[in-house]
Amino acid sequence: MELARATNRSVRMRNRGALLTKLFLDGPLTRQDLVRSTGLSQPGVSNVVSDLIEEGLVAEAGAAESDGGRPSMMLRIAPRFAFLAGVDVGETRVRVELFDFAMTLLASVEYPLDPARTEPAEVAGHVLAGIDAVTGTAGVSPTDVLGVGIGVSGVVSQGEHAVVHAQALGWDAVPLERLIAAGTDLPLHIDNGAKTLGQAEMWFGAGKGARHAVFALVGSGVGAAVVAGGATYRGASSSAGEWGHTTLVYGGRQCRCGARGCLEAYVGAEAIIDRYREARGGRPVPGEDEESQLNALIEAAAGSATARRVLDETAAYLGAGVANLINLFNPERVVLGGWAAMALGDLLPAVREAAGRQALRQPYEQASIELCRLGVDAVALGAATLPVARFLADGGVRR
Repeated sequence: MELARATNRSVRMRNRGALLTKLFLDGPLTRQDLVRSTGLSQPGVSNVVSDLIEEGLVAEAGAAESDGGRPSMMLRIAPRFAFLAGVDVGETRVRVELFDFAMTLLASVEYPLDPARTEPAEVAGHVLAGIDAVTGTAGVSPTDVLGVGIGVSGVVSQGEHAVVHAQALGWDAVPLERLIAAGTDLPLHIDNGAKTLGQAEMWFGAGKGARHAVFALVGSGVGAAVVAGGATYRGASSSAGEWGHTTLVYGGRQCRCGARGCLEAYVGAEAIIDRYREARGGRPVPGEDEESQLNALIEAAAGSATARRVLDETAAYLGAGVANLINLFNPERVVLGGWAAMALGDLLPAVREAAGRQALRQPYEQASIELCRLGVDAVALGAATLPVARFLADGGVRR
């Protein structure tokens, strides 16, 4: 009897998770849509949906259009059921955003970082201050926040407490989760920023509907998330996707990781600006930070052969890196995201052309190369989905 009850509960939790996931990713939907898309029976869907509405997780969203007969009622995730915080820990700033349960942005705040010296304690302080700021701005009680997702540069080792290894930042086994947890009781979920960007684009953006894709994050540094068969590939210790530290030129430019010739040493924003400075004979690039300096370079390219050459070389290097991804992983899509990739968006045709010259013809012809659709907020948005993914996997029950 106990075994039967446990089995029934397991099946019910699985059904709840399946229906909630479908509504979260594709809603609003009717009960009939849910029957068709999940394979559950009509009575099974009706029973679970009734429970979800009673619990405040799902809400009716008006009648669907009908060609005749009784119209079906649309269902959606209830936006005010819970709230989610998403954090993008970049190399130049910490961005904290608050979303409702329908992933509508409610508030955001940014804190600048000194890229020459990124202190873990300072980052943790900004995350905690940001959570207080966005919940205060939106008038949301912290007790109504389902969890905090954090996307960060470097390799994130999962365990009882997530630990971050970021060679370029000088972080060696930094207990970032423990540092943040010292100031909040909210559940924390930490992952690599390229992987959170990839999850956001898979759920809501340029990767939606794909089973095999690579999401490249190009900012100050460079990373990637590889999705195979619909799941993120992590490798033996979750370090898979360190695309920026694959060798592009043997014995080439010095990379921040200590090696030479890494892709990041040619197409990361810091490296692009350095190459432009060198091409200008060492003269500084106008601008107060990396974003303004990269924009100054892009603007200068309209009238400067030097700036134009640097951008053309960047497109060629980036295209070669994309070709490596295509040859290695045979994706349906390669999606370029991150603030630097968005700023360099006009180079996309040249990147595609360079990738076509370097990649094997057959896998290249099967792959599309495009910009991310969620813009510079993709890392924080994807981070905010981390507590949602856990919640859905648990059948819509808070731990």
